Amino acid sequence: MTDELRVGVIGLGSVFEPYAESMRRLRAEGRIRVVRTCDVNPERSDAGERLLAEPAPFSTDYSDVISDPRVEAVVILTSMPAHGRITLEALRAGKHVLVEKPMSVEMAGAEAIMEETEKRDSVLMCAPGVVLSPTFQAIWKRVIHQGEIGRIHLARGRYGWSGPDWGQWFYRPGGGPVFDLAVYNITALTGWLGPVRRVTAMAGIAHPRRVVDGEEIEVEVYDNYQILLDFGDAAFGVVTTGFTMERYRSPALELYGSEGTIQMLGDDWAPEGYEMWTNDLGAWAVYEEIDPRWDWTGPLEHLLDVVGGATQLIQPRHAFHVLEIMLAADRAAATGATQDLVSTFDPIAFDVDSIYLSGVAPVHDRRIIRTEEHLREAEG
Repeated sequence: MTDELRVGVIGLGSVFEPYAESMRRLRAEGRIRVVRTCDVNPERSDAGERLLAEPAPFSTDYSDVISDPRVEAVVILTSMPAHGRITLEALRAGKHVLVEKPMSVEMAGAEAIMEETEKRDSVLMCAPGVVLSPTFQAIWKRVIHQGEIGRIHLARGRYGWSGPDWGQWFYRPGGGPVFDLAVYNITALTGWLGPVRRVTAMAGIAHPRRVVDGEEIEVEVYDNYQILLDFGDAAFGVVTTGFTMERYRSPALELYGSEGTIQMLGDDWAPEGYEMWTNDLGAWAVYEEIDPRWDWTGPLEHLLDVVGGATQLIQPRHAFHVLEIMLAADRAAATGATQDLVSTFDPIAFDVDSIYLSGVAPVHDRRIIRTEEHLREAEG
């Protein structure tokens, strides 16, 4: 394999544009080259060249990407119901894979993916990449590694919006706000607190009919949720999600401990710093966003790093556990019965010494690259 990873992209819809921005940057750094693109919609045939500023052969059949011997890694940005089967086929072809969330929409498909992953040397990178954000890692270091707010008793996550008016699949089986939105909060909370033991939920269809792609459709899946997570030892978390939120002004994530509270500001996929109360200090301390340039397409660069030998922080077993939680939430809502979970995952192998707790070095434009020297000076 050359130093420049040759990539095929499957899915050129709305998610592709932010990924394309990252791909252009990584291409300029000599780390990646997109050699094939694919989308089921032939009208997107020019999206690759238009957004990547370089031509790449286009197909409407994803198998053309997977079978191309030039393609070393496949980036899967399709509708969620297609993730599982494409991921499995790409792994069987010996490719590295980055798949957008979720890895699959059903457990049998995810189990097949895990089985294939564990018998191959290929890297499987499952979005979302919230655990990569410097702010997520700073909170982990303070709360989990250093224990600055004591023992965690309660946690809360929130992410939602009014829902897409494109893509009717969002409102059919395999869609919905848990797979699309709550996956971020659940990944983040479990990344801090570890595996969940039990799940219960209340859910319903708040908007039975919606206009999507210019057509009025019937909503077939829950669009409004409250999910309760039992982490064991009397530690509980709640995730509020839905295609039912017009706006919000509140922290994305909150952890309540025996000696204080910590809150991530903004969204967990787009943090805006954090604030922390400790009983010892008796006041709120506010920390600016550590690296304003970090964005949610980070798993792409992490894939390149891991292929090059770096420690993988986004573990497939973690994504598998998150999928079990999401499916259990639906069963709990449908049956009224709390669901026991069986999967687990290992703690994330962060390099503690590389994690900065603050990032207040002056910068007036987030496009300016923050160097390691800036961050060291900020922590002083």
